[in-house]
Amino acid sequence: MPSQIPTPNVPDRAAVPNLGDYAQGRAEYRVEVPPRFNPVVDIVDRWAAEDPEATALVSLGPDGAPVAEQTAADLADDSRRAARALLELGVKKGDRVFVMLPRVPAWYSAMLGAMRIGAVPSPAPNQSMTRDIAYRIDRLEAVVAITDVAGAMKFPSGLLAGRRLCWTDGSEPPAGWSDYDAALAAAGEVPLPEDPTAADDPLLVFFTSGTVSYPKMVQHRQSYALGHVGTARFWHDLRAGDRHWTISDTGWAKAAWGGMFGQWHERAAVVQVALGAPDPDLVLGIVAEHGITSFCAPPTIYRMLVHADFSAHDLSALRHCTSAGEPLNPEVIRAWREGTGVMVYDGYGQTETTVLVANYRSMEVRPGSMGKPVPGYEIEVHDPDGRPEATGVVGEIAVRADPDDWPAGLFSGYYGDEEATAAAIREGWYYTGDKAAVDADGYFWFEGRSDDVITSSAYRIGPFEVESALVEHSAVLEAAVVGKPDPERTEIVFAFVVLANGAEGTPELVAELQDHVKSTTAPYKYPRGIAFVEDLPKTISGKIRRGELRRRLQAGEGA
Repeated sequence: MPSQIPTPNVPDRAAVPNLGDYAQGRAEYRVEVPPRFNPVVDIVDRWAAEDPEATALVSLGPDGAPVAEQTAADLADDSRRAARALLELGVKKGDRVFVMLPRVPAWYSAMLGAMRIGAVPSPAPNQSMTRDIAYRIDRLEAVVAITDVAGAMKFPSGLLAGRRLCWTDGSEPPAGWSDYDAALAAAGEVPLPEDPTAADDPLLVFFTSGTVSYPKMVQHRQSYALGHVGTARFWHDLRAGDRHWTISDTGWAKAAWGGMFGQWHERAAVVQVALGAPDPDLVLGIVAEHGITSFCAPPTIYRMLVHADFSAHDLSALRHCTSAGEPLNPEVIRAWREGTGVMVYDGYGQTETTVLVANYRSMEVRPGSMGKPVPGYEIEVHDPDGRPEATGVVGEIAVRADPDDWPAGLFSGYYGDEEATAAAIREGWYYTGDKAAVDADGYFWFEGRSDDVITSSAYRIGPFEVESALVEHSAVLEAAVVGKPDPERTEIVFAFVVLANGAEGTPELVAELQDHVKSTTAPYKYPRGIAFVEDLPKTISGKIRRGELRRRLQAGEGA
Protein backbone atom coordinates (compact mmCIF):
# COMPACT_ATOMS: atom_id res chain seq x y z
CA MET A 1 0.00 0.00 0.00
CA PRO A 2 1.33 3.48 -0.83
CA SER A 3 2.05 5.77 2.12
CA GLN A 4 -0.82 8.22 2.37
CA ILE A 5 -1.46 11.52 4.01
CA PRO A 6 -4.62 10.53 5.91
CA THR A 7 -7.89 12.23 5.07
CA PRO A 8 -9.21 13.34 8.48
CA ASN A 9 -8.21 16.96 9.07
CA VAL A 10 -4.55 17.72 8.35
CA PRO A 11 -1.99 15.25 6.93
CA ASP A 12 0.28 13.46 9.36
CA ARG A 13 3.85 14.61 8.74
CA ALA A 14 5.22 11.27 9.96
CA ALA A 15 3.32 9.25 7.35
CA VAL A 16 5.75 10.01 4.51
CA PRO A 17 9.31 10.93 5.54
CA ASN A 18 11.81 13.17 3.76
CA LEU A 19 12.83 12.01 0.31
CA GLY A 20 15.51 9.44 1.13
CA ASP A 21 14.98 7.50 -2.07
CA TYR A 22 13.58 9.38 -5.06
CA ALA A 23 11.97 6.45 -6.87
CA GLN A 24 10.37 5.16 -3.69
CA GLY A 25 9.10 8.61 -2.79
CA ARG A 26 7.55 9.04 -6.24
CA ALA A 27 5.81 5.69 -5.91
CA GLU A 28 4.55 6.09 -2.35
CA TYR A 29 3.75 9.74 -1.80
CA ARG A 30 0.08 10.67 -2.03
CA VAL A 31 -1.81 13.72 -0.84
CA GLU A 32 -5.35 12.67 -0.05
CA VAL A 33 -7.17 15.97 0.37
CA PRO A 34 -10.07 15.74 2.84
CA PRO A 35 -13.43 17.16 1.66
CA ARG A 36 -13.36 19.81 4.40
CA PHE A 37 -10.08 21.59 4.94
CA ASN A 38 -8.80 24.96 6.11
CA PRO A 39 -5.02 25.40 6.54
CA VAL A 40 -5.27 27.83 9.45
CA VAL A 41 -7.53 25.52 11.42
CA ASP A 42 -5.94 22.26 10.30
CA ILE A 43 -2.25 23.22 10.34
CA VAL A 44 -1.71 26.27 12.56
CA ASP A 45 -4.30 25.40 15.21
CA ARG A 46 -3.24 21.75 15.20
CA TRP A 47 0.39 22.74 15.79
CA ALA A 48 -0.64 25.19 18.52
CA ALA A 49 -2.59 22.44 20.29
CA GLU A 50 0.26 19.92 20.01
CA ASP A 51 3.18 22.19 20.88
CA PRO A 52 2.05 25.72 21.76
CA GLU A 53 5.53 26.98 22.67
CA ALA A 54 7.21 25.84 19.44
CA THR A 55 8.85 28.70 17.56
CA ALA A 56 6.86 29.27 14.37
CA LEU A 57 7.80 32.72 13.05
CA VAL A 58 10.91 34.84 13.61
CA SER A 59 10.76 38.41 12.30
CA LEU A 60 13.96 40.42 11.86
CA GLY A 61 14.48 44.07 10.98
CA PRO A 62 16.42 45.51 8.03
CA ASP A 63 19.70 45.13 9.94
CA GLY A 64 18.93 41.60 11.07
CA ALA A 65 18.01 42.65 14.60
CA PRO A 66 15.13 40.69 16.21
CA VAL A 67 11.68 42.27 15.96
CA ALA A 68 9.47 39.44 17.20
CA GLU A 69 9.60 35.70 17.81
CA GLN A 70 6.19 34.06 17.73
CA THR A 71 5.14 30.60 18.82
CA ALA A 72 2.57 28.40 17.16
CA ALA A 73 0.09 29.54 19.83
CA ASP A 74 0.90 33.20 19.07
CA LEU A 75 0.15 32.68 15.37
CA ALA A 76 -3.15 31.00 16.14
CA ASP A 77 -4.16 33.78 18.55
CA ASP A 78 -3.15 36.57 16.16
CA SER A 79 -5.11 34.99 13.32
CA ARG A 80 -8.21 34.79 15.52
CA ARG A 81 -7.95 38.47 16.43
CA ALA A 82 -7.54 39.43 12.77
CA ALA A 83 -10.44 37.20 11.76
CA ARG A 84 -12.71 38.86 14.32
CA ALA A 85 -11.64 42.33 13.18
CA LEU A 86 -12.53 41.44 9.60
CA LEU A 87 -15.89 40.02 10.67
CA GLU A 88 -16.57 43.29 12.54
CA LEU A 89 -16.01 45.10 9.24
CA GLY A 90 -18.62 42.88 7.60
CA VAL A 91 -16.19 40.69 5.66
CA LYS A 92 -17.78 37.37 4.71
CA LYS A 93 -16.66 34.04 3.35
CA GLY A 94 -15.55 34.44 -0.27
CA ASP A 95 -14.90 38.18 0.03
CA ARG A 96 -11.60 39.38 -1.45
CA VAL A 97 -9.13 41.14 0.85
CA PHE A 98 -6.32 43.29 -0.57
CA VAL A 99 -3.14 42.96 1.54
CA MET A 100 -0.03 45.05 0.90
CA LEU A 101 2.31 44.84 3.86
CA PRO A 102 6.09 44.45 4.19
CA ARG A 103 7.85 41.55 5.90
CA VAL A 104 6.36 42.16 9.35
CA PRO A 105 4.23 40.02 11.71
CA ALA A 106 1.11 41.97 10.67
CA TRP A 107 1.30 40.44 7.18
CA TYR A 108 0.85 36.99 8.68
CA SER A 109 -2.01 37.96 10.97
CA ALA A 110 -3.85 39.65 8.07
CA MET A 111 -3.36 36.71 5.68
CA LEU A 112 -4.19 34.03 8.25
CA GLY A 113 -7.09 35.99 9.69
CA ALA A 114 -8.76 36.29 6.30
CA MET A 115 -8.18 32.62 5.48
CA ARG A 116 -9.57 31.53 8.85
CA ILE A 117 -13.04 32.83 7.97
CA GLY A 118 -12.96 31.74 4.33
CA ALA A 119 -12.23 35.22 2.98
CA VAL A 120 -9.73 35.30 0.11
CA PRO A 121 -6.63 37.46 0.62
CA SER A 122 -4.60 38.72 -2.32
CA PRO A 123 -1.08 39.89 -1.41
CA ALA A 124 0.46 42.72 -3.44
CA PRO A 125 4.11 43.75 -3.78
CA ASN A 126 5.05 46.71 -1.62
CA GLN A 127 6.50 48.48 -4.66
CA SER A 128 3.01 48.66 -6.21
CA MET A 129 2.03 52.18 -7.20
CA THR A 130 -1.38 53.87 -7.34
CA ARG A 131 -2.41 52.61 -10.78
CA ASP A 132 -1.43 49.01 -10.00
CA ILE A 133 -3.23 49.13 -6.65
CA ALA A 134 -6.38 50.43 -8.33
CA TYR A 135 -6.14 47.74 -11.02
CA ARG A 136 -5.80 44.95 -8.49
CA ILE A 137 -8.63 46.14 -6.26
CA ASP A 138 -10.93 46.60 -9.25
CA ARG A 139 -10.14 43.20 -10.77
CA LEU A 140 -10.41 41.48 -7.39
CA GLU A 141 -13.57 43.31 -6.41
CA ALA A 142 -11.89 43.60 -3.03
CA VAL A 143 -14.05 44.65 -0.08
CA VAL A 144 -11.29 45.70 2.32
CA ALA A 145 -7.66 46.84 2.13
CA ILE A 146 -4.88 46.28 4.67
CA THR A 147 -1.59 48.13 4.19
CA ASP A 148 1.00 50.24 6.03
CA VAL A 149 1.54 54.00 6.09
CA ALA A 150 3.72 53.96 2.97
CA GLY A 151 1.06 51.96 1.13
CA ALA A 152 -1.73 54.21 2.36
CA MET A 153 0.02 57.24 0.88
CA LYS A 154 -0.15 55.58 -2.57
CA PHE A 155 -3.70 54.32 -2.19
CA PRO A 156 -6.23 55.57 -4.76
CA SER A 157 -8.58 58.16 -3.31
CA GLY A 158 -12.20 57.17 -2.88
CA LEU A 159 -11.65 53.42 -2.91
CA LEU A 160 -13.00 51.27 -0.03
CA ALA A 161 -13.95 54.18 2.21
CA GLY A 162 -14.61 52.89 5.72
CA ARG A 163 -12.90 49.59 4.98
CA ARG A 164 -9.25 50.54 5.12
CA LEU A 165 -6.95 49.18 7.80
CA CYS A 166 -3.45 50.59 8.23
CA TRP A 167 -0.61 48.96 10.14
CA THR A 168 1.09 51.97 11.67
CA ASP A 169 3.85 50.49 13.86
CA GLY A 170 2.85 52.93 16.59
CA SER A 171 2.34 56.10 14.55
CA GLU A 172 -0.92 57.82 13.66
CA PRO A 173 -2.85 56.36 10.72
CA PRO A 174 -3.37 58.68 7.73
CA ALA A 175 -6.74 60.37 7.29
CA GLY A 176 -9.42 57.94 6.16
CA TRP A 177 -7.64 54.90 7.57
CA SER A 178 -8.34 52.87 10.72
CA ASP A 179 -5.47 51.62 12.84
CA TYR A 180 -4.97 47.91 12.19
CA ASP A 181 -3.68 47.03 15.66
CA ALA A 182 -6.47 49.04 17.29
CA ALA A 183 -9.04 47.17 15.19
CA LEU A 184 -7.57 43.87 16.35
CA ALA A 185 -7.68 44.95 19.98
CA ALA A 186 -11.29 46.13 19.72
CA ALA A 187 -12.63 43.08 17.90
CA GLY A 188 -13.92 41.42 21.06
CA GLU A 189 -15.11 37.82 21.02
CA VAL A 190 -17.03 37.52 17.76
CA PRO A 191 -17.73 33.80 17.21
CA LEU A 192 -15.49 32.21 14.59
CA PRO A 193 -16.54 29.38 12.27
CA GLU A 194 -15.15 26.03 13.43
CA ASP A 195 -15.32 24.43 9.97
CA PRO A 196 -15.01 27.40 7.61
CA THR A 197 -14.11 25.92 4.22
CA ALA A 198 -14.26 22.98 1.88
CA ALA A 199 -10.94 21.88 0.38
CA ASP A 200 -11.92 23.22 -3.05
CA ASP A 201 -13.05 26.64 -1.78
CA PRO A 202 -10.77 29.52 -2.86
CA LEU A 203 -7.86 30.18 -0.51
CA LEU A 204 -6.00 33.13 -2.03
CA VAL A 205 -5.34 34.99 -5.27
CA PHE A 206 -1.93 35.89 -6.66
CA PHE A 207 -1.38 38.22 -9.59
CA THR A 208 1.08 37.05 -12.21
CA SER A 209 4.12 39.22 -12.88
CA GLY A 210 2.56 40.72 -16.00
CA THR A 211 5.79 41.32 -17.91
CA VAL A 212 4.15 41.09 -21.35
CA SER A 213 0.49 41.77 -20.56
CA TYR A 214 -1.73 42.94 -17.74
CA PRO A 215 -1.39 40.61 -14.76
CA LYS A 216 -3.78 37.67 -14.55
CA MET A 217 -5.30 36.49 -11.29
CA VAL A 218 -4.15 33.04 -10.21
CA GLN A 219 -6.70 31.52 -7.86
CA HIS A 220 -5.69 28.67 -5.56
CA ARG A 221 -7.89 26.32 -3.57
CA GLN A 222 -7.59 25.64 0.16
CA SER A 223 -5.78 22.41 -0.79
CA TYR A 224 -2.91 24.52 -2.19
CA ALA A 225 -1.51 24.59 1.36
CA LEU A 226 -1.21 20.79 1.28
CA GLY A 227 0.56 20.98 -2.07
CA HIS A 228 3.35 22.85 -0.31
CA VAL A 229 4.02 19.88 1.96
CA GLY A 230 6.05 18.59 -1.01
CA THR A 231 7.81 21.94 -1.34
CA ALA A 232 8.92 21.94 2.29
CA ARG A 233 9.52 18.23 2.85
CA PHE A 234 11.19 17.20 -0.39
CA TRP A 235 12.76 20.32 -1.90
CA HIS A 236 13.56 22.30 1.26
CA ASP A 237 14.32 19.00 3.04
CA LEU A 238 12.88 20.36 6.28
CA ARG A 239 12.71 18.59 9.61
CA ALA A 240 11.05 19.60 12.87
CA GLY A 241 12.97 22.40 14.56
CA ASP A 242 14.63 23.73 11.40
CA ARG A 243 14.82 27.47 10.75
CA HIS A 244 13.97 28.27 7.15
CA TRP A 245 14.59 31.63 5.47
CA THR A 246 13.28 32.38 1.99
CA ILE A 247 14.23 35.80 0.63
CA SER A 248 11.03 37.04 -0.97
CA ASP A 249 8.73 40.01 -1.11
CA THR A 250 5.39 39.28 0.53
CA GLY A 251 3.53 40.10 -2.70
CA TRP A 252 5.03 37.19 -4.63
CA ALA A 253 3.90 33.57 -4.56
CA LYS A 254 7.39 32.64 -3.32
CA ALA A 255 6.32 34.02 0.06
CA ALA A 256 3.86 31.12 0.27
CA TRP A 257 6.41 28.65 -1.09
CA GLY A 258 8.91 29.45 1.65
CA GLY A 259 6.99 31.20 4.39
CA MET A 260 3.69 29.59 5.14
CA PHE A 261 1.98 26.27 5.43
CA GLY A 262 4.50 23.80 4.07
CA GLN A 263 7.14 24.79 6.61
CA TRP A 264 4.67 24.81 9.50
CA HIS A 265 3.22 21.48 8.47
CA GLU A 266 6.74 20.08 8.83
CA ARG A 267 7.05 21.87 12.20
CA ALA A 268 9.86 24.15 11.04
CA ALA A 269 10.13 27.82 11.98
CA VAL A 270 9.89 30.50 9.28
CA VAL A 271 12.31 33.42 9.37
CA GLN A 272 11.39 36.66 7.60
CA VAL A 273 13.72 39.64 7.26
CA ALA A 274 12.70 43.18 6.30
CA LEU A 275 15.68 43.49 3.95
CA GLY A 276 16.31 46.61 1.97
CA ALA A 277 18.88 46.39 -0.80
CA PRO A 278 20.57 43.04 -0.11
CA ASP A 279 24.13 43.30 1.17
CA PRO A 280 26.23 40.09 0.97
CA ASP A 281 27.79 40.40 4.41
CA LEU A 282 24.44 41.29 5.98
CA VAL A 283 22.71 38.27 4.43
CA LEU A 284 25.47 35.86 5.43
CA GLY A 285 25.64 37.46 8.87
CA ILE A 286 21.92 36.80 9.39
CA VAL A 287 22.35 33.18 8.30
CA ALA A 288 25.16 32.80 10.83
CA GLU A 289 23.74 34.74 13.77
CA HIS A 290 20.22 33.34 13.66
CA GLY A 291 21.12 29.72 13.02
CA ILE A 292 19.46 29.42 9.63
CA THR A 293 19.47 25.73 8.69
CA SER A 294 17.60 26.00 5.37
CA PHE A 295 18.07 28.96 3.00
CA CYS A 296 16.28 29.78 -0.25
CA ALA A 297 16.95 32.75 -2.53
CA PRO A 298 16.56 33.69 -6.19
CA PRO A 299 19.56 33.34 -8.51
CA THR A 300 20.22 37.09 -8.42
CA ILE A 301 20.93 36.85 -4.68
CA TYR A 302 23.25 33.87 -5.04
CA ARG A 303 25.16 35.61 -7.84
CA MET A 304 25.74 38.49 -5.44
CA LEU A 305 26.59 36.32 -2.43
CA VAL A 306 29.33 34.29 -4.12
CA HIS A 307 31.44 37.46 -4.25
CA ALA A 308 31.34 37.78 -0.43
CA ASP A 309 33.98 36.68 2.05
CA PHE A 310 32.56 33.39 3.34
CA SER A 311 35.36 32.96 5.86
CA ALA A 312 34.09 35.96 7.83
CA HIS A 313 30.93 34.08 8.89
CA ASP A 314 30.21 30.91 10.85
CA LEU A 315 27.83 29.08 8.53
CA SER A 316 28.10 25.74 10.30
CA ALA A 317 24.34 25.58 11.06
CA LEU A 318 23.47 25.86 7.37
CA ARG A 319 22.41 22.42 6.14
CA HIS A 320 20.38 22.87 2.96
CA CYS A 321 20.11 25.57 0.26
CA THR A 322 17.62 26.01 -2.56
CA SER A 323 17.01 28.43 -5.41
CA ALA A 324 14.13 29.19 -7.76
CA GLY A 325 12.89 31.92 -10.04
CA GLU A 326 14.95 30.85 -13.01
CA PRO A 327 17.73 28.27 -13.35
CA LEU A 328 20.87 28.93 -11.35
CA ASN A 329 24.08 28.99 -13.35
CA PRO A 330 26.41 26.02 -12.72
CA GLU A 331 29.33 28.35 -12.03
CA VAL A 332 27.42 30.02 -9.20
CA ILE A 333 26.43 26.64 -7.74
CA ARG A 334 30.10 25.63 -7.77
CA ALA A 335 31.25 28.87 -6.12
CA TRP A 336 28.58 28.64 -3.41
CA ARG A 337 29.49 25.06 -2.60
CA GLU A 338 33.18 25.93 -2.40
CA GLY A 339 32.42 28.86 -0.08
CA THR A 340 29.86 27.22 2.22
CA GLY A 341 30.28 23.49 1.77
CA VAL A 342 26.57 23.26 0.90
CA MET A 343 25.06 22.39 -2.48
CA VAL A 344 22.31 24.61 -3.94
CA TYR A 345 19.33 22.53 -5.03
CA ASP A 346 17.58 24.25 -7.91
CA GLY A 347 13.79 24.07 -8.18
CA TYR A 348 11.22 25.07 -10.76
CA GLY A 349 7.59 26.08 -10.48
CA GLN A 350 5.22 28.94 -11.14
CA THR A 351 2.74 31.25 -9.46
CA GLU A 352 0.16 28.75 -10.70
CA THR A 353 1.78 25.83 -8.87
CA THR A 354 3.91 24.69 -5.98
CA VAL A 355 7.41 23.45 -6.84
CA LEU A 356 7.09 21.12 -9.85
CA VAL A 357 10.61 19.95 -10.70
CA ALA A 358 13.56 20.04 -8.34
CA ASN A 359 16.88 18.62 -7.26
CA TYR A 360 17.06 16.61 -4.04
CA ARG A 361 19.61 15.26 -1.59
CA SER A 362 18.71 11.71 -2.53
CA MET A 363 19.93 11.90 -6.13
CA GLU A 364 22.82 13.16 -8.21
CA VAL A 365 22.70 16.88 -8.97
CA ARG A 366 23.59 17.68 -12.56
CA PRO A 367 24.52 21.37 -12.58
CA GLY A 368 22.23 23.34 -14.87
CA SER A 369 19.43 20.77 -14.71
CA MET A 370 16.06 21.56 -13.18
CA GLY A 371 16.08 18.07 -11.65
CA LYS A 372 13.17 15.64 -11.66
CA PRO A 373 9.42 15.99 -10.96
CA VAL A 374 8.35 16.49 -7.35
CA PRO A 375 6.39 13.57 -5.86
CA GLY A 376 2.69 14.21 -6.34
CA TYR A 377 3.03 15.57 -9.90
CA GLU A 378 3.11 13.88 -13.31
CA ILE A 379 5.10 16.11 -15.66
CA GLU A 380 6.05 15.67 -19.31
CA VAL A 381 7.47 17.68 -22.19
CA HIS A 382 4.98 17.98 -25.07
CA ASP A 383 5.12 18.95 -28.71
CA PRO A 384 2.66 21.53 -30.15
CA ASP A 385 0.08 18.76 -30.71
CA GLY A 386 0.13 17.67 -27.07
CA ARG A 387 2.22 14.53 -27.57
CA PRO A 388 5.28 13.66 -25.46
CA GLU A 389 8.50 14.80 -27.07
CA ALA A 390 11.35 12.39 -27.72
CA THR A 391 14.29 12.24 -25.33
CA GLY A 392 16.44 15.35 -25.62
CA VAL A 393 13.96 17.27 -27.77
CA VAL A 394 12.78 20.66 -26.50
CA GLY A 395 9.06 21.03 -25.91
CA GLU A 396 6.58 22.67 -23.54
CA ILE A 397 6.46 21.61 -19.90
CA ALA A 398 3.03 20.06 -19.21
CA VAL A 399 1.55 19.10 -15.84
CA ARG A 400 -1.05 16.36 -15.58
CA ALA A 401 -4.37 17.94 -14.54
CA ASP A 402 -6.81 15.05 -14.21
CA PRO A 403 -10.15 16.43 -12.97
CA ASP A 404 -10.61 13.25 -10.93
CA ASP A 405 -7.11 13.41 -9.42
CA TRP A 406 -6.22 17.09 -9.38
CA PRO A 407 -2.77 17.86 -7.89
CA ALA A 408 -3.17 19.63 -4.56
CA GLY A 409 -0.70 22.38 -5.50
CA LEU A 410 -2.08 23.21 -8.96
CA PHE A 411 -4.17 26.34 -9.34
CA SER A 412 -7.87 26.09 -10.18
CA GLY A 413 -7.71 28.66 -12.97
CA TYR A 414 -7.35 32.34 -13.77
CA TYR A 415 -10.05 34.10 -11.79
CA GLY A 416 -12.43 35.97 -14.05
CA ASP A 417 -10.67 34.85 -17.24
CA GLU A 418 -12.19 31.67 -18.66
CA GLU A 419 -10.43 32.17 -21.99
CA ALA A 420 -6.96 32.23 -20.41
CA THR A 421 -7.85 29.23 -18.25
CA ALA A 422 -9.05 27.23 -21.25
CA ALA A 423 -5.87 28.09 -23.17
CA ALA A 424 -3.64 26.89 -20.32
CA ILE A 425 -5.57 23.85 -19.06
CA ARG A 426 -6.72 21.57 -21.85
CA GLU A 427 -7.21 17.87 -22.50
CA GLY A 428 -6.13 16.91 -19.00
CA TRP A 429 -2.90 18.92 -18.92
CA TYR A 430 -1.78 22.32 -17.69
CA TYR A 431 0.60 23.88 -20.20
CA THR A 432 3.11 26.10 -18.44
CA GLY A 433 4.43 28.09 -21.39
CA ASP A 434 7.96 27.07 -20.39
CA LYS A 435 10.32 25.09 -22.60
CA ALA A 436 12.53 22.19 -21.52
CA ALA A 437 13.99 18.89 -22.65
CA VAL A 438 14.20 15.60 -20.73
CA ASP A 439 17.33 13.47 -20.95
CA ALA A 440 17.55 9.68 -20.95
CA ASP A 441 17.75 9.59 -17.14
CA GLY A 442 14.64 11.70 -16.58
CA TYR A 443 16.39 14.99 -15.76
CA PHE A 444 14.68 18.16 -17.04
CA TRP A 445 16.75 20.90 -18.72
CA PHE A 446 15.23 24.38 -18.89
CA GLU A 447 15.30 26.26 -22.20
CA GLY A 448 13.23 29.37 -21.42
CA ARG A 449 9.75 30.73 -21.90
CA SER A 450 8.06 29.90 -25.17
CA ASP A 451 8.77 33.41 -26.38
CA ASP A 452 12.37 33.38 -25.02
CA VAL A 453 13.79 30.63 -27.25
CA ILE A 454 15.92 32.23 -29.97
CA THR A 455 15.74 31.06 -33.58
CA SER A 456 18.96 31.93 -35.42
CA SER A 457 19.89 30.52 -38.85
CA ALA A 458 17.54 27.57 -38.21
CA TYR A 459 19.17 26.87 -34.83
CA ARG A 460 16.97 27.05 -31.72
CA ILE A 461 18.99 28.52 -28.86
CA GLY A 462 17.88 28.64 -25.23
CA PRO A 463 19.09 31.80 -23.48
CA PHE A 464 20.07 30.04 -20.28
CA GLU A 465 23.04 28.12 -21.69
CA VAL A 466 24.53 31.31 -23.16
CA GLU A 467 23.93 33.20 -19.93
CA SER A 468 25.59 30.42 -17.93
CA ALA A 469 28.65 30.60 -20.15
CA LEU A 470 28.88 34.37 -19.78
CA VAL A 471 28.68 34.40 -15.97
CA GLU A 472 31.52 31.88 -15.81
CA HIS A 473 33.78 34.69 -16.99
CA SER A 474 35.38 36.60 -14.12
CA ALA A 475 34.39 39.97 -15.62
CA VAL A 476 30.66 39.18 -15.61
CA LEU A 477 28.35 39.57 -12.62
CA GLU A 478 25.04 38.96 -14.41
CA ALA A 479 23.89 38.37 -17.96
CA ALA A 480 20.61 38.17 -19.83
CA VAL A 481 20.27 36.93 -23.39
CA VAL A 482 17.47 37.65 -25.87
CA GLY A 483 16.93 37.34 -29.60
CA LYS A 484 17.38 40.44 -31.72
CA PRO A 485 15.55 40.48 -35.08
CA ASP A 486 17.93 40.04 -38.01
CA PRO A 487 16.98 39.99 -41.71
CA GLU A 488 19.46 37.25 -42.59
CA ARG A 489 19.35 34.95 -39.55
CA THR A 490 15.79 35.61 -38.28
CA GLU A 491 17.37 36.52 -34.94
CA ILE A 492 20.83 36.92 -33.51
CA VAL A 493 21.85 36.23 -29.93
CA PHE A 494 22.18 39.50 -28.02
CA ALA A 495 23.50 39.75 -24.45
CA PHE A 496 23.02 42.41 -21.80
CA VAL A 497 25.91 42.14 -19.34
CA VAL A 498 26.37 43.57 -15.83
CA LEU A 499 30.09 43.75 -15.10
CA ALA A 500 31.79 42.63 -11.92
CA ASN A 501 33.60 45.22 -9.82
CA GLY A 502 36.76 46.44 -11.52
CA ALA A 503 35.85 45.18 -15.00
CA GLU A 504 35.67 47.65 -17.89
CA GLY A 505 33.35 47.26 -20.85
CA THR A 506 35.79 47.60 -23.71
CA PRO A 507 35.64 46.29 -27.30
CA GLU A 508 38.41 43.91 -26.29
CA LEU A 509 36.21 42.47 -23.54
CA VAL A 510 33.33 42.04 -26.01
CA ALA A 511 35.56 39.94 -28.24
CA GLU A 512 36.87 38.00 -25.24
CA LEU A 513 33.37 37.18 -24.04
CA GLN A 514 32.30 36.10 -27.52
CA ASP A 515 35.27 33.77 -27.80
CA HIS A 516 34.57 32.43 -24.32
CA VAL A 517 30.98 31.51 -25.25
CA LYS A 518 32.11 29.93 -28.51
CA SER A 519 34.54 27.70 -26.66
CA THR A 520 32.20 26.93 -23.76
CA THR A 521 28.96 26.12 -25.62
CA ALA A 522 28.96 26.08 -29.43
CA PRO A 523 30.08 28.63 -32.02
CA TYR A 524 26.55 29.27 -33.31
CA LYS A 525 25.36 30.25 -29.81
CA TYR A 526 27.77 33.11 -29.17
CA PRO A 527 26.27 36.60 -28.69
CA ARG A 528 26.86 38.63 -31.85
CA GLY A 529 25.87 41.72 -29.88
CA ILE A 530 26.77 42.66 -26.29
CA ALA A 531 25.65 45.71 -24.32
CA PHE A 532 27.12 46.56 -20.92
CA VAL A 533 24.44 47.79 -18.48
CA GLU A 534 24.33 48.81 -14.82
CA ASP A 535 21.50 46.40 -13.95
CA LEU A 536 18.90 44.09 -15.47
CA PRO A 537 15.14 44.62 -15.34
CA LYS A 538 13.53 41.99 -13.11
CA THR A 539 10.15 41.01 -11.78
CA ILE A 540 9.53 41.16 -8.04
CA SER A 541 10.47 37.48 -7.91
CA GLY A 542 13.90 38.16 -9.40
CA LYS A 543 13.14 36.76 -12.85
CA ILE A 544 14.79 38.66 -15.69
CA ARG A 545 12.24 40.58 -17.73
CA ARG A 546 13.45 39.53 -21.16
CA GLY A 547 10.40 41.13 -22.74
CA GLU A 548 11.64 44.50 -21.50
CA LEU A 549 15.10 43.81 -22.94
CA ARG A 550 13.58 42.94 -26.31
CA ARG A 551 11.66 46.22 -26.24
CA ARG A 552 14.90 48.06 -25.55
CA LEU A 553 16.44 46.51 -28.64
CA GLN A 554 13.42 47.47 -30.71
CA ALA A 555 13.82 51.04 -29.47
CA GLY A 556 17.44 51.04 -30.60
CA GLU A 557 19.08 50.68 -27.18
CA GLY A 558 22.17 48.49 -27.25
CA ALA A 559 22.06 48.26 -31.03
